[in-house]
Amino acid sequence: MAKFICKCGNQLSTVEAPNDVQLYVYSDREWDNIINLGDLIDPLTIPDPANDVWRCPVCRRIYVFNADNTVKVVYKIEDEE
Repeated sequence: MAKFICKCGNQLSTVEAPNDVQLYVYSDREWDNIINLGDLIDPLTIPDPANDVWRCPVCRRIYVFNADNTVKVVYKIEDEE
């Protein structure tokens, strides 16, 4: 997946690298399995997380995608009072 329209109307894209949209989020168990593979971690051998997570830089919504690139969960920042 490379582009997605946020609910606020902003176009999210991960075409450029690096970007401010895509987040690498690992569960504690996933990360523990990764770091216990050996003495040194080569960044090129770190597997992708189980879910793709994107953050809109405009409204700060968080989108979590399934393996088939459909939206699994959307989190919206509560309005600050």
